[in-house]
Amino acid sequence: MTTSLIETSGYIGSAEAPFIQEMTEITHHMWTLGWDELNGGNISYLLDEEEVGKYIDIHSSLRSLDLAFPVKELAGKYFIVTGSGKYFRNVIKDPEANLGVVRVSASGEQVEILWGLRNGARPTSELASHFMSHIERLKVDPKHRIVLHTHATNVIAMTFTHELDESKFTKTLWQMCTECLVVFPDGISILPWMVPGSNEIGRETAKKMKDYRVVIWPHHGIFGTGATMDETFGLIETVEKAAAVYNLIGGREIRQVITDSELADLAMAFGVEPKAGVLGLV
Repeated sequence: MTTSLIETSGYIGSAEAPFIQEMTEITHHMWTLGWDELNGGNISYLLDEEEVGKYIDIHSSLRSLDLAFPVKELAGKYFIVTGSGKYFRNVIKDPEANLGVVRVSASGEQVEILWGLRNGARPTSELASHFMSHIERLKVDPKHRIVLHTHATNVIAMTFTHELDESKFTKTLWQMCTECLVVFPDGISILPWMVPGSNEIGRETAKKMKDYRVVIWPHHGIFGTGATMDETFGLIETVEKAAAVYNLIGGREIRQVITDSELADLAMAFGVEPKAGVLGLV
C-alpha cells in the first residue's frame, strides 16, 4: 500500500471505549495462546458512527493515508484496526500506539486516522484482505463486523500433513470434534500458498468469503469472520481445537471417527445445513 500523510489538528481519544477494550483484550488473549508471535496477526472491526462519536472526535482527523485499492463500498465506514508491524503483546500496554480508529473517505480512496496509530504508524499490511473481505461478507450477512487473522498453531501444522482439498479438509475437521459441524456447517476454504500483504491475496480471500466464514492460508494462518468478537474468535478456536486433535492422532491408526450418517444426524438435530458435497451420502 502506498501512503500519503496529511497531518491535521485536533482529536479526542479514549482507551475506555468498549471497542478499544475489546481489541485490547482479544489481542492479549490470542498472544497468550501463542497464535500471534512477533507482529503476526491482524484484526479489523467495523464500527457504528454513533458509537465512535461517543469517544472520538469524528469531525477532524490526524492524517490520511492513500489506499492502493479503492473501496467505494466502504465509503464513510469506521473501523478499529491493528497496526502494521505491531506486536499483539504490546497492545494491552499501549493501545494508542498499536491500534487505530480509521474512517474510509467519501471517495473510498483513503483512510482517515481518527485515533491511535501514534508516531506515524499505519494500519495492518493486510488491510487489502480485510477490506475486500468486509465488502463480501456484508453482502451475505448485514450483521457482519469482524475480520480476524491469526497464526493458529495447529491449523498451520495441519496444512503440512493433510491434503489441501476444501471438502476433505472440512470433513476431517468435522470428524475430530462433535461441535465442529454445528459451529461451521458452511465448512472451511483454502487458498493456494501466496505472498501475504498483496492485493492479489486480498482478492482471492474475498472471493472465498462469498461462501465461507473461514479461509485458511496454508503454512501461514487462518482468517475468520463474524458479527461479534466472541463469535469470530470462537469460530477460529473451534477450528484450531479440531486441528489439534487431528495432529495429536497423526501417525496412529484411526479406529473410529464420527461417520457421515452420524454427522448428518448431528446436522438435523441442531438445524444446520452441511456444506454440499462434503458428506458422502446418497
